[in-house]
Amino acid sequence: MDRPTALVPRRYVAVGGRGPEDVVADARGRVLTGVEDGRILRLDRLTGPAAPRVEVLAETGGRPLGLELHPDGGLLVCDAERGLLSVDLADAAVRVLADAVAGERLRFCSNVVALSDGSVYFTVSSRRYLLDQWIGDIVEHTGTGRLLRLAPGSDTPEVLLEGLQFANGLAPSGDESFLVVAETGAYRLTRYWLTGSRAGHSEPFVEDLPGLPDNIWRAGPKGPVWVSLAGPRVPPLELLHRGTPAARRAAARLAVRAPFRPTAAIGVLAVDDDGTVRHHLTRRRSGFRMVTSVCASGDHLVLGSLWERGVAVCEAPAAT
Repeated sequence: MDRPTALVPRRYVAVGGRGPEDVVADARGRVLTGVEDGRILRLDRLTGPAAPRVEVLAETGGRPLGLELHPDGGLLVCDAERGLLSVDLADAAVRVLADAVAGERLRFCSNVVALSDGSVYFTVSSRRYLLDQWIGDIVEHTGTGRLLRLAPGSDTPEVLLEGLQFANGLAPSGDESFLVVAETGAYRLTRYWLTGSRAGHSEPFVEDLPGLPDNIWRAGPKGPVWVSLAGPRVPPLELLHRGTPAARRAAARLAVRAPFRPTAAIGVLAVDDDGTVRHHLTRRRSGFRMVTSVCASGDHLVLGSLWERGVAVCEAPAAT
């Protein structure tokens, strides 16, 4: 793993809402995000001398998490309350693409990608806990996360992978031969093959990460996969995960009722399609907490957070 270098937020931009959980950049470098009250926002002029601009694009009526700009010009949204949505950026119309699988309600959709063949892949973090109790799943280590696919023209998702430890961020390889899935509760990235002799199979891609991987993002086929680390590793938690299911359930019940404040340590990684970590940026003490997403906008990185009321802008490292 690359030797860690400093991750230094240079600018904080308030967005007028709590929890810009995922951030994605469009072709013009503008950043889209969703906040706690259901609004989808577009942030412009984040890195220049002019005052930043925050524009409301739509309202989902739920809690938007992972976003993906669709090749047709629309926006895909994983909404923790409503399922997988499509947003028309021209008229703000919101359409439900899928809200159930095999008769079970989709209640914690997390991240989504669209591939060139029209297929949409998305993750469900937990089948046991809702978003406002996410820490319960991390503590209990339920392994109820899923990877799903929505075929072109279909409204019925199919389950590709089950048993994932808090399935979260999702990104394709440069040639779309596989997907990278972040398993937050397992400190790893998992590879799911889409083509070739291993199609339909999964395997570890990058293991033993230095923190909890959350949303992941890639700008295009030649860029790296950027991985946000929502928090550092917690040795007592790892010890608990080796305990009995009863002990983990008891600890989870306590965790969801206890006050939560994220650590001041933040970090992001850049990983190539060989699974090599090209950059590891970290800061042990930061005023910006709980980095749940990262994207590149020009020569800067933009950080999102489930905890904060704005985004942080940092200088991107030189390409390697």
